[in-house]
Amino acid sequence: MSIAFVREKEGGEAFEDLPDRPISPHTNFVTKEGLALIEAEVARLEAENASLDHNDKAETARVTRDLRYWSSRKNSAQVIERVEGDTVHFGSTVTVLRDDDEKQTFHIVGEDEADPAKGSISYVSPLAKAITGKNVGDTVEVNGQDVEITKVSA
Repeated sequence: MSIAFVREKEGGEAFEDLPDRPISPHTNFVTKEGLALIEAEVARLEAENASLDHNDKAETARVTRDLRYWSSRKNSAQVIERVEGDTVHFGSTVTVLRDDDEKQTFHIVGEDEADPAKGSISYVSPLAKAITGKNVGDTVEVNGQDVEITKVSA
């Protein structure tokens, strides 16, 4: 462990001083499901904090740091309602056809709820930025590859 993260309290007792998790500079747009996930994480961390052995300074530092992060994300969350239509927007489920004839379907969500392995991408990702505001049949270039929008649903 780096000495930069250890500080001495009065009396010589060492404790962990973890830096805060970085907060995105982007607006914290979330789906209703995303807000529920954030609220559940805050509740889980509050319960964990209440049951901690506060003599374990490293674990206390980790939990309080994570609680600060998720509380901040909860407080800044802006729920975006699903919008019907053929135009790609936050909350859309989109199917695209890539140059290599591979189809991919994903849901455009907030940064904290994005999980590409499970089919959701952040609205600030390059692909989501490129297709937002586009319609079925439009083609955009992302990372040197053409992507055609074949389906949009709420």
